[in-house]
Amino acid sequence: MSCKVLVVEDEIFVAAEFENLLYDLGHEPVGIASDSRQAMALADEAELAFVDLNLVDGPTGIEVGRKLAARGVTVVYMTANPAQLGDGVPGTIGVIPKPVDNTELRQAVEFAISVRKQTQPKTQPPRRLRLFGSFGSQPALA
Repeated sequence: MSCKVLVVEDEIFVAAEFENLLYDLGHEPVGIASDSRQAMALADEAELAFVDLNLVDGPTGIEVGRKLAARGVTVVYMTANPAQLGDGVPGTIGVIPKPVDNTELRQAVEFAISVRKQTQPKTQPPRRLRLFGSFGSQPALA
């Protein structure tokens, strides 16, 4: 199942590597957004978004994720600062702490797509993905 994915990340090397992985997995990256303005400009093209918290325009990632989810985009946060999300953001799947290796990224993408497409049985999330709200709960991040 191919999916259109937005990468909201201000570290260009991290974003470019993730974008390459998405291509390798057969997905369609719709772009890299390094700030909230760029993210919202690409929102209508995306089905799925991976969102960092601290972007070029400051700590705007939480609000970007909230707005994307409100527009029907499936959102997973990916950040070195997962504690900033507290108990989570309604409408978003969860958070995976950086650094993230390619195996975890692949698992996170597959899980997010299974949630979006509502496939049964759902793909298992990576061990370090902390799920929010209705997506379940997992033990604290390792």
